[in-house]
Amino acid sequence: MLVAAAVCPCPPLLVPGVAAGAAPELDAARAACTDALGVLAAARPDRLVVIGPADESGRGPYPEGTPGSFRGFGVDLAVRLGRAQAGEGKAVEGEGDLPPSLAVAAWLLERTGWSDAPIEGLGVAEPIDAERCTEVGREIAARAGRVALLVMGDASACRTVKAPGYLDERAEPFDAEAARALGAADIEALKALDAGLAQELKVSGRAPWQVLAGAAEDAGLGGALLYEDAPYGVGYVVAAWS
Repeated sequence: MLVAAAVCPCPPLLVPGVAAGAAPELDAARAACTDALGVLAAARPDRLVVIGPADESGRGPYPEGTPGSFRGFGVDLAVRLGRAQAGEGKAVEGEGDLPPSLAVAAWLLERTGWSDAPIEGLGVAEPIDAERCTEVGREIAARAGRVALLVMGDASACRTVKAPGYLDERAEPFDAEAARALGAADIEALKALDAGLAQELKVSGRAPWQVLAGAAEDAGLGGALLYEDAPYGVGYVVAAWS
């Protein structure tokens, strides 16, 4: 049964070493992510499932202790998804198997000292449709015990002319509705997000958010929007459900 969820953005720029001199620009987003993870810890789950966007080769699942790194972004920083398994050494810098979104999640969890429950990771790839996303969410929620979700993903990348996807006038209203739905724990609105439009707007969070919607169908959770902004022309949202 799903008992709590945290929604966080997944740009590698959340990691100060990657952002370098621009790191202070995302301090508010990092603080909101810390607050969202605190909601997960307060729920005392038996298991934490981390979900984030990935390409077809990066879907996992990823067991606890899977390594990742930010070497592809110019930083020799290694992370692990939760505690290492017995007999494993430390992650080797620059080597790893986690897709970037889950590496960011691993960094957030390490930063907050997560040790409350075992962890596993799952990548979801476009063009997975809404129905399949919700099915995956239901399967996760049906597991025995108390399950929490850490859901990684960004809104549109088309908010300004300098954004990765350039300016698209449809991006701001799409992001506003997504943020409203995430803040209100509006399951039906999340299911109704247009997958085709999301892909055109370079939204990486659409599929993970719809997995969350499926997992939360019978949970009766309420939501809170902790952060919403579009630095660098990309929409970032932080929300907590409990």
